Amino acid sequence: MKYGLIGYSGKMGKAIKELFDKNGHKLVYWKDSEKEEEIEKPEIIIDFSIKSAFLETLRIIEEKEVPLIIGTTGLDENDFEKLREISKKVPVIQSFNFSIGINIMTELLKKMNDFIDDSYDIEITETHHRFKKDKPSGTAILLKNIIDKEVEEIHSKRLGSEFGEHEIEFATTGEIIKLTHRAYSREAFTKGVLLSAKRINNLENGLYTFKEILMR
Repeated sequence: MKYGLIGYSGKMGKAIKELFDKNGHKLVYWKDSEKEEEIEKPEIIIDFSIKSAFLETLRIIEEKEVPLIIGTTGLDENDFEKLREISKKVPVIQSFNFSIGINIMTELLKKMNDFIDDSYDIEITETHHRFKKDKPSGTAILLKNIIDKEVEEIHSKRLGSEFGEHEIEFATTGEIIKLTHRAYSREAFTKGVLLSAKRINNLENGLYTFKEILMR
């Protein structure tokens, strides 16, 4: 596979390149805020940059007319509307978290909605490395939106080199339930990106979530 990578000099960009190299895929286009190079046209483009680069990413996809996998965090509804527009021309896979484990957690949360009532206090705590800028994380917002009941608060911690931990607590008088997902390395996310890259060229035009890719 010949692929392009936007945000290639970032931590996730480097981790993606390392895994893709191990699997025999060729980086032919790369871009960050300071540099852009192209050896030949990529078959797909992967974007793990920052929100301020989002419009530039869309311009590149429009120009090259290739599928897009995007994990940029901090996107809002206006950004998603733009993704829906570009996905009429090419397949787009978007996720705030490409971890298979997090997607299992979302399914567990849906099941818990059948049992958790208003007697429970619900809070979410997310912890990431000190360089992560957005608070709360896109994943924490995703988890909050799945829970039917009111979430009291999302706590955000930025500590050292923590890869990422999300914990949801359901507490009532007499007991507490905790769901926790912790990533020990960026491979937890890059495996999902690789899976998406292998499948995206078989998709029709449209906007897909990573969970939809997992279920195929």
